[in-house]
Amino acid sequence: MDQSSAGAGSAAGEPEQQALFGWADTAPAPAPHGAFRDSPQARRMLDVREVYAEPAALDSPRGQQIMARLPGVRVTEVGSHWRIPSLHGNDGNAERWVRIKTETLVLGVKHQLVTRPNGRSADWIAPGPSNGCAMACAYCYVPRRKGYANPITLFTNIEAIVAHVRRHVRAQGPKTEPNQCDPHAWVYDIGENGDCSVDALVCDNTADLIAAFRALPTAKASFATKFVNPDLLALDPQGRTRVRFSVMPADDARLLDIRTSPVAERIAAAADFLDAGYEVHFNLSPVVLRPGWQQDWADLLTHLDDVLPARVKEQAAAEVIMLTHNQALHEVNLRWHPRAEEALWQPDIQETKRSQNGALNVRYALDIKQESLTRLRRLLAERAPWLRVRYAF
Repeated sequence: MDQSSAGAGSAAGEPEQQALFGWADTAPAPAPHGAFRDSPQARRMLDVREVYAEPAALDSPRGQQIMARLPGVRVTEVGSHWRIPSLHGNDGNAERWVRIKTETLVLGVKHQLVTRPNGRSADWIAPGPSNGCAMACAYCYVPRRKGYANPITLFTNIEAIVAHVRRHVRAQGPKTEPNQCDPHAWVYDIGENGDCSVDALVCDNTADLIAAFRALPTAKASFATKFVNPDLLALDPQGRTRVRFSVMPADDARLLDIRTSPVAERIAAAADFLDAGYEVHFNLSPVVLRPGWQQDWADLLTHLDDVLPARVKEQAAAEVIMLTHNQALHEVNLRWHPRAEEALWQPDIQETKRSQNGALNVRYALDIKQESLTRLRRLLAERAPWLRVRYAF
């Protein structure tokens, strides 16, 4: 999708969200006689014109499956999916941020298969099947390491990833003490650096992981998403996968959640996913502090309470995540979406923070953050008392 043809009505330099979804509050329909991933809506999300690929990724069964869905696409072989100078190292790509996400795909092999302890959203962070995303959320932490472009990188050695996860789960044995992640099962985040719902438009990595956890009675998979992909409803997770729909006030999402499903659509999908065998939670994320934020969050929570059926509310829980930002991403965003930075970059109320991976980020000053979390918890108690907070960060 070329931003120049995205549609009328946007300010100069502002990506046009309506070009993808039109912000209709109706759920996407599957393509006639076929999967949603073959629908025009899915093709607007991913219209791959160019593939960068490690040779081993191209030779793998998953790589061949992906390429069979992309006939005639130009392929450039690269030595490493991390080091593609024309992509990640080219500062001219910043102005093409959204177009690259639409038209470019990277295939690689994940060599370091490591499961890391977490303890917040999940007990463990599994080796992810992807890195990067076709959506373009202005606050996303993933591109901070990549430079000037952040399309999807799919890892094609999915058999090795699944085998690693199975071994790790079996080595843990049963969970003996409940915690904030889950009272009974070990929870594995399978989508830390990507969106599994979008990955499923291109390949079966997400389906393979969901199938693997279906056969692991002591564990469950978990992933956050901002994209409603009806194809996931057919994967039969049997309660062993938790989907966390990320939500925020609609005005924030229109500005910051570029190319995502509208928030109302994510909320409306919750019952369908529950009925299809998923556990459904919500991420209140990120909470962006700006004039009127409390009223907008109050309205969102009221909407949740109004539209969600009782069966969703009875099993739902939430994570509350305050905005964290980054100087390097701020500078890239100024090149393609400067209006977003008016909300995200607020030095007067932010302070530096060293993250767990060593990166130097900025977050709201501690006293401001704590006061805001207290206010949001009060709103939850007033507007959606059924929504248990698993953790707030």
